[in-house]
Amino acid sequence: MAETKKIKTALVSVFHKDGLDELLKKLNEEGVRFLSTGGTQSFIESLGYECQKVEELTTYPSILGGRVKTLHPKVFGGILGRRDNEGDREQMAKYEIPEIDLVVVDLYPFEQTVASGAGEADIIEKIDIGGISLIRAAAKNFNDVVIVPSKAEYGVLLDILNAQGAATTLQQRKAFAEKAFGVSSHYDTAIHAWFADKD
Repeated sequence: MAETKKIKTALVSVFHKDGLDELLKKLNEEGVRFLSTGGTQSFIESLGYECQKVEELTTYPSILGGRVKTLHPKVFGGILGRRDNEGDREQMAKYEIPEIDLVVVDLYPFEQTVASGAGEADIIEKIDIGGISLIRAAAKNFNDVVIVPSKAEYGVLLDILNAQGAATTLQQRKAFAEKAFGVSSHYDTAIHAWFADKD
């Protein structure tokens, strides 16, 4: 398995867009293809970059009031597919699943919503499902995929891109995965604490 992997396709789905434009600019300059949903897709296109809708890839619309957008085998297969596994590669080809090499996610602001004094219904809607699943999937497959799990990591990836182009080492991908599981652990702990406080 090659240690250094090229980033060709990026799935970008974020809540906070601040600081994202610089990262997108560099990725675009490096010839990275964008895949996105809803507001993030509009943001990417507003900067003048081409962006494929996730709905075009999955052939499913965003449904249930936006609760289900990225949860689809063509998205998760593209993230979880092992590039050095012949069976995975054959299935990806058979089902026309594209390789996704970079996932940039920023979760719904659950803690901020709780702190704002919002009602229960609003808080429940800020429990991210697709985003947290993307983070876990990409982190699990760090051998092949880069995961940027929050806006705090935008600059870290940008520094790597500026230093070595659209390619990452295994050690770098593993470091992003570690951060990702830290983000997911913190997020679930906050949700658990909120439910526990309601008892």
